[in-house]
Amino acid sequence: MFKKMTVSGLLLALSILIVLSGCGGAKGADETGNTGSSSGGSGSDRVTLKMMHLWPAGSSAQQNKLVTQIIDQYQKDHPNVTIKTEIMDNEQYKNKLKVLSASNELPDVGITWAAGFLEPYVKGNLFAPLDDILGGAQLKDKFVPGTAEAYAINGKTYALPIELNITPIYYNKDLFAKHNLQIPTTYEQFKQVVKTLSEAGVEPIALGNKDRWTGSLWYMYLADRIAGSDTLKKAMDGSGSFEDPTLIRAASEVQSLVDMNAFNKGFNGLSNDEGKSEFMNGKAAMYLMGTWEIPNFTTNPDIPQEFKDKVGFFKFPTVDGGKGSGDSWVGGPGVGLFVAENSKVKEEAKKFVEYFVAKWGEQSVKDAGVIPATKVDTANMKLPQMYVDLLGELNKASNITLFADVQLKPDAAQTHLDMIQALFGKAVTPEEFAKKHQAAVQAGK
Repeated sequence: MFKKMTVSGLLLALSILIVLSGCGGAKGADETGNTGSSSGGSGSDRVTLKMMHLWPAGSSAQQNKLVTQIIDQYQKDHPNVTIKTEIMDNEQYKNKLKVLSASNELPDVGITWAAGFLEPYVKGNLFAPLDDILGGAQLKDKFVPGTAEAYAINGKTYALPIELNITPIYYNKDLFAKHNLQIPTTYEQFKQVVKTLSEAGVEPIALGNKDRWTGSLWYMYLADRIAGSDTLKKAMDGSGSFEDPTLIRAASEVQSLVDMNAFNKGFNGLSNDEGKSEFMNGKAAMYLMGTWEIPNFTTNPDIPQEFKDKVGFFKFPTVDGGKGSGDSWVGGPGVGLFVAENSKVKEEAKKFVEYFVAKWGEQSVKDAGVIPATKVDTANMKLPQMYVDLLGELNKASNITLFADVQLKPDAAQTHLDMIQALFGKAVTPEEFAKKHQAAVQAGK
């Protein structure tokens, strides 16, 4: 199970991803799932594929456009195939996936996450193994090391990743300049930035913690910087303890930020999209989120260039006396595509996934500004500077720790998410937060 990427793996990832000079709707388909008939093909060989994904046109415009292009091209190349799509935001998607899995009515093709998130679907025999297409002509040796492996359980691969992400802090350069702020490199400097902004009436950090995994990013980074990545990793795999004093201190620091009014008002009741809007409309100065947001700050034509020019990023600061490196990141392989084991059109679904992953790798960098999980030669591409700079940071990374709610087993992940919201809402103490986590991990579900 994927926990972190080695430095050598990251260097290889970058060398492949960025080769230096010497990182409209589908045909007949819309977001409600309505679709017209595909053209061509006889009635006996026509195939309808159902696909469910989580990139609405509003919040994920470039990804939505890319998916639409790939589906449209596949239908043109395979005139007997019609692809129906159903599109939801992140949390709606996860909830529907659980409902459909309970009745074994999953779409033919859908989105999943790696590691602990994947396990119950594999144990329930809901996802089909994809090793045949992973080793096929189109995709063999095409994945960045450490990405496809995150979707392997007991020697079989049950989904194919399409993204590789790290999580920077994006910031509004104009707001920083207006208040004479420098990019913080230490946590003490970061807290001074928060204090200055809060006292000036500016929301320091945009957060929508109703979705909970968003707040988890803050805890994960503080745990990494204070306790070190090894202590955090051992706590999550059960060989260590969440009740380690350094991890309790990380939880305490989360509540210190809350006490400092570091986050926008009402953050615990807002979705990620609602929280993000505080940053996008210029009210909040900072926003911690994965590199899947790069398109909104670079290539998305619906975002004013004036705003995109204001956005920079920095690494999560180091903590004085902490064990974590400033080059350690929270992130890892992003979402992947699965094929339902009980799909009545399983072989056609596999062909589509193979096609989709290959096309996504080719087009995501140029068309969407997304870091793909597959190797792409970008030598002759003109890329946004933020994209190039974040790939540069990926190259220097000493460690990447997979998102906690993905890495932990399902029951422990649910406890983690519930406790994250309680921690931010000050409904539990840091000690209670740690104790609940430890009990959930020891239960092993």
